[in-house]
Amino acid sequence: VKALPDTAGLVLVGDIDQLPSVGAGSVLGDIIQSATITTVRLTEVFRQAASSQIIVSAHAINSGKSPDLTNAARDSDFFFIEAEEPEIGSQKLLEIVKTRLPRKYGLSAIDDIQVLCPMNRGGVGARALNVSLQDALNPKPVEARIERFGYHYAVGDKVMQIQNDYDKDVYNGDQGCIKALDKNNGTLVVSFDIGEVEYQFGELDMLVPAYAMSIHKSQGSEYPCVVIPIFTQHYPMLQRNLLYTAVTRGKRLVIIVGQRKAVVMAARNKSSSKRWTNLLTMLKNSTTTGLF
Repeated sequence: VKALPDTAGLVLVGDIDQLPSVGAGSVLGDIIQSATITTVRLTEVFRQAASSQIIVSAHAINSGKSPDLTNAARDSDFFFIEAEEPEIGSQKLLEIVKTRLPRKYGLSAIDDIQVLCPMNRGGVGARALNVSLQDALNPKPVEARIERFGYHYAVGDKVMQIQNDYDKDVYNGDQGCIKALDKNNGTLVVSFDIGEVEYQFGELDMLVPAYAMSIHKSQGSEYPCVVIPIFTQHYPMLQRNLLYTAVTRGKRLVIIVGQRKAVVMAARNKSSSKRWTNLLTMLKNSTTTGLF
């Protein structure tokens, strides 16, 4: 803001209904709540957008209603696969990602489909599903893998950077694919959008398998297809903004696997922790203090 000349304008575009930022603060929310800056909110679903059940479902969730889980339209881009038990849900999810979606829609199970989980823990959490998906989608003999920091790595694995590394020019949330693994030299090469990046085996605490990830980690990203397990065992995280964020990550297709009551519970639960900031007070006082 300080760098803008007096002749410039600033337009902020964002979605206040998604999960709050990973870092501290509540900047967009505070700006809107202060009522000191002109705000326009887009609420109408136009005819072209209304043909997408992803968008219609996202708006339903945002208003506290459960999305349509009947799968009434066979040409829809939003589907619900019911599974009352997490163990059955995990099996169905594996079948959907490995076989059904690639066969019906021509999607790559590794490149086009992203599993997004409310939690990392549990049988249908990101950690457990990563192990299952890794074995199903990129099976490799033991001698072709290495194990470091509790994870296995092999050529062809989908991985994610979980720390900012300014020397390598890769950052928290960046996804790539392992292209080479050299046990003799203790190195591993990952292909990211920026190009290929080499890691020493001792640096692999910065990489985790990314077949499945938490919904929080997916913020700011989009994927051709997302598959979302939703069960009551995720109860601590079943909130409206979490479900809304997950559904809006899908560009072409969204599949929810789980329990109807868990989906309804998440859509109705608006509770979220309050963030204590001083920006709202500063903005409200800005007309008298001359800060802005």
